Amino acid sequence: MITQTKATQDQLTPEAALAMLVDGNSRFVENSNTSRELLEQVDQTSAGQFPFAVIHSCIDSRVPAELVFDQGIGDIFSTRVAGNIINEDVLGSIEYGCKVAGSKVVLILGHSKCGAVTAACRGVELGNITPLLEKIKPSVAKVQPAADEISSEEIERVAALNVQYSIDLIRSNSTILKEMEDEKSILIVGGIYDVATGKVDLI
Repeated sequence: MITQTKATQDQLTPEAALAMLVDGNSRFVENSNTSRELLEQVDQTSAGQFPFAVIHSCIDSRVPAELVFDQGIGDIFSTRVAGNIINEDVLGSIEYGCKVAGSKVVLILGHSKCGAVTAACRGVELGNITPLLEKIKPSVAKVQPAADEISSEEIERVAALNVQYSIDLIRSNSTILKEMEDEKSILIVGGIYDVATGKVDLI
């Protein structure tokens, strides 16, 4: 068990940071999670934090980022909002994680059977959910621009497109993150978590 420090964070390349997430998910799927003394990590991180990754995911209760990537306290920043949509607050949070706190990889994580994506595909309108779902609609339009009934397979395609759309928004709306990516000081990648298997596939 390693608690991230400034030294371990500085030594990581973006590619190595991504590999740590991939390896962590493999351990999760294989039910061979790392043994951690969480209270010890609480103590070790009390004076500062040096996470190696930022994971932006949906609020879905089946997709807890720290668990599905087998990470401990102080390892990752986790931002969550329904449909893993991008807005100004999310961008600011990711910028903080990378530019200020030194994280090396940004992972936009969608998932199968996403309620927000399904609602956007079916034109749900309800209170403050309505403007949130509007942010998913560009991905819906790419799969099915007409108003016909959308299939479950098409909904899953929308979920994947929505991840890529979020990445595109990061690059177009954050000069900080775009410059860091261009300088190869961070990676910005996408993935889909399968709620039936626990596996994350990078896209």
